[in-house]
Amino acid sequence: MLHLLEQIGAFVIARCEAFGTVVLLYAETMRQLRHRPRVRHILAQMSHLGVDSLSIVCLTLLFTGVVLTLQTAHEFIKFGAQGTIGAVIAIAIGRELGPVLVGVVCAGRVGAAITAEISTMKVTEQIDALRVMAVSPVDYLIVPRMLACMLVVPLLTVFGDFIGVFGGWVVAVYYSGVSSFLFTNAIHVYVDAYDLLGGLVKAVFFGNVIAVLGCYYGLHAPDGAEGVGRATTRTVVASIIVIFILNALLTLILY
Repeated sequence: MLHLLEQIGAFVIARCEAFGTVVLLYAETMRQLRHRPRVRHILAQMSHLGVDSLSIVCLTLLFTGVVLTLQTAHEFIKFGAQGTIGAVIAIAIGRELGPVLVGVVCAGRVGAAITAEISTMKVTEQIDALRVMAVSPVDYLIVPRMLACMLVVPLLTVFGDFIGVFGGWVVAVYYSGVSSFLFTNAIHVYVDAYDLLGGLVKAVFFGNVIAVLGCYYGLHAPDGAEGVGRATTRTVVASIIVIFILNALLTLILY
């Protein structure tokens, strides 16, 4: 019994220590924002992390809109509410499915890429070389990636929202027989700009989380190739869990 309690205590202490380290890293990152941003590095990271993720984001949201409409259009038509299908699809994607799915996709692709890159630099002692040259690794590595993610994830969410609604429109009009005017008019009548802006606010927070956690696990990756793979896996798992928790909190606050 005593051994079990020791294991539980060690686990709790380790998690609290990791959480404290993330908070300290985040605080240091916020402190480094007072310096002039490295615009060239930010744009390079936006291209590397954002543009290359556009295709998978659009594909994910396209079929999400298709499936969502397939599941709901028939039921709405059955109860004579086909005039609200477009609004339901747009609100569901704009508020929840768009930012959350983009966040999950970026956690898997962007977060893993950030961790793999930084952990490889750590293993090859490039981060130590930055410190020797009196260059802050936080300012040089983390700040550009965090700002890039906070800009890129909302932009990807905008593309994803439009592609998702387009997929729903195609199914509603050409499969379920709903008038194109009814679908688009429902969006115009019932959907408020805040339905989309709230999702973009979520996306900014999700991008922040993905970048910071990716950099944290990269900086604390165990040595060796196996350590790089382990750190990458931890980044994806932790980012997705935090995104779901943060989504619930932000939904409670925003809506």
